[in-house]
Amino acid sequence: MTAAATRIDATDPLAQLVVSFAARAEEYDRRARPPAESLAEAARSGLHTLTVPWTLGGQGAGLARTVSIARQLGAADPAATLILAMTWIQHVHIALTRRWPEQAHQEILRDALGGRGLINALRVEPELGTVTRGGIPATVARLTDDGWRLTGRKIYSTGASVLDWYNVFARTGDDEPQVGYFLVRAGAPGTRIEETWDHLGMRASDSHDVVFDNVLIPRHHAVDLRPPDAWQQLPPAYSAWFLLTVSAIYLGIADAARDWLIGFLKSRVPTNLGRPLATLERMQMALGEIDVLRHAAATLLAATAQKVDTAPATLTPEEPGIVKHVVSENAIDAVQKAVALIGNPALTRAHPLERHLRDVLCARVHAPQSDSVLKAAGIAALARSAE
Repeated sequence: MTAAATRIDATDPLAQLVVSFAARAEEYDRRARPPAESLAEAARSGLHTLTVPWTLGGQGAGLARTVSIARQLGAADPAATLILAMTWIQHVHIALTRRWPEQAHQEILRDALGGRGLINALRVEPELGTVTRGGIPATVARLTDDGWRLTGRKIYSTGASVLDWYNVFARTGDDEPQVGYFLVRAGAPGTRIEETWDHLGMRASDSHDVVFDNVLIPRHHAVDLRPPDAWQQLPPAYSAWFLLTVSAIYLGIADAARDWLIGFLKSRVPTNLGRPLATLERMQMALGEIDVLRHAAATLLAATAQKVDTAPATLTPEEPGIVKHVVSENAIDAVQKAVALIGNPALTRAHPLERHLRDVLCARVHAPQSDSVLKAAGIAALARSAE
């Protein structure tokens, strides 16, 4: 997707949704309130089923289309889009793994096709941190005569209070545990939300703690159990869907900052200058730097998404992480340049760039972090040079 693709045609069915998301985003952020109205509107538009295969009644979007939509909506309200994106990614992962029991899959599909069915994978824990760095979760599911009993705590659970389903990463209670996902309906007896999310950025993402206290779930809600080491052997396309979709949201934030900046430069006429700031060479060059960052990130993002759609076997294991790193860092750099150009007013709480800066910085916290990405890229380069 090129920079020009962020200009949404009035005939585009996404246009009204983008406008509505943008109109509510500041209030959601200010109050750290979950974007319930925006998510309900997205559901009415059918976006819950964006990545559900068309053979199952969904829209069957590939990664390239999903990335484009995530970028457009991310420019309007990145927190609401992040919650939606988690559902899109879960439906793809179900299709890629082909391991879910049919009964559990049908329950998710019925909700999604009925305009509900927001779902997210809850993985991170207080002691474990991100599971991408290894380790076995402390959250445990024990098999009983009645079903599974799940106990544990998950942190940074995006969309906690608006989700319909939690897909909980846990271990079994065996001496040699299996590790994987257990499907829990939100609000089930024994579940509770602790409102711990008070963050610098993405404040409306509703990423609170979710606690599970001996929660009873059906046997068929153990939807993907594997030996612990098997989770390190997933195909790159599996991680690409998460990393590229999320990265597109943060690139959307850079788009929003750039668009605001253009409007400001065209309209601002200092009395001592007598003409718009847009006529100054320094401003033109600074805007050019921002657009170069965005263009490079967008080109890499689009090309890799297209590869996932058309030739996933050619994707190297380190490639999705590299794209996430480049897109995230370029988006952050672009917003920071806009802030530096405006100066002190841009850091005022009422200023749009202040929110964009806080939100875009969250790109770095999504796993894998940059140190892991760069290490993996270096190891891969050394391995290829030895061949």
